[in-house]
Amino acid sequence: MNEVQHGAQVEVAYTLRANGPEGEELETCQEESPFVFRMGAEEALEAFEKALVGKRVGEPFELTIACDDAYGEETDEAVLSLPKETFMVDGKLDEEVMQAGEVVPLSDDEGNEIVGMVVEVKADAVLVDFNHPLAGLDLHFEGVVVGVSA
Repeated sequence: MNEVQHGAQVEVAYTLRANGPEGEELETCQEESPFVFRMGAEEALEAFEKALVGKRVGEPFELTIACDDAYGEETDEAVLSLPKETFMVDGKLDEEVMQAGEVVPLSDDEGNEIVGMVVEVKADAVLVDFNHPLAGLDLHFEGVVVGVSA
């Protein structure tokens, strides 16, 4: 199999830029260590998968995914004020994690891991932004299909 189709394992190398081909470079996956995902397994954005269907190994691709079809707009509702007790580790506050700009993995009520970024530390609470890091951006991918297998 050398054509991207539903259920295939796909390997791609790409450069991701914000808001178009001239935008800020956000991420690069080289051919030596490509992004690997299974089509239809919700491991990649649906719009990304759709754009690759029918592409062959070695074939280049370029696409822009609008913010609404990627990670959506940033929302104020995703910025939460959490009590400092949330950051207790072995009975002590984890002061290293409670720094503006720190990325913190937490668990939701069902035990699913969610990742946020500390925005501000207040006297009794910590403001954490749970917006996806790529929220609010149109995503521009330029790359090549490196491999396709069953």
